[in-house]
Amino acid sequence: MTAPVTGSHDLPRIAEIGLEAMPGTGRRVVIVPCVPALLPEYASVSDPVADLRTACVAAVAWLDSDVRVIADDALGERVAESLLGKASTPGATDLLVVANGSARRSEKAPGHLDERAAAYDQQMGELLARGDVAGLSGLDPALGRELLVAGAGVWSTLVSEGIDVQSVTTDHAEDPFGVMYWVVRWQCAS
Repeated sequence: MTAPVTGSHDLPRIAEIGLEAMPGTGRRVVIVPCVPALLPEYASVSDPVADLRTACVAAVAWLDSDVRVIADDALGERVAESLLGKASTPGATDLLVVANGSARRSEKAPGHLDERAAAYDQQMGELLARGDVAGLSGLDPALGRELLVAGAGVWSTLVSEGIDVQSVTTDHAEDPFGVMYWVVRWQCAS
């Protein structure tokens, strides 16, 4: 049986989750995927993304109470604000970034199978795991569009923010439904 869907008002705080501290003293950045199933209006008796939701909720709880959302589109903003349980805070230093890998990883994927998807996602996953913001912003945007990558434009925003990642924790990495999803936490130096 899958877990029931919970609303954003049920978000636990970091002390309740028991996430380990990460080295670093600066801002915190969390990357979550742009998954409509995370929105309350798509809730049902069973949760098709229960593990993903749990990872997103825990990672978001790790952020400060004031968080700025960085997303490429309105859906990404809605997903982020739903996970936060409130609107983005302009000027906040902690960031909730909405992006995911290819939506063309299998025959049943939303964009159908594209043989290039696995290699693109492998490279993206390695860059996320290293906290390589410049590398992420250098990914081929045309290929990203062809592979139905969500949030490809957010990386250049992070470059302009001067993000200096000090430590990385990948809380979730899987490709259900033929779409590559990551939940990643970056502790930054400043």
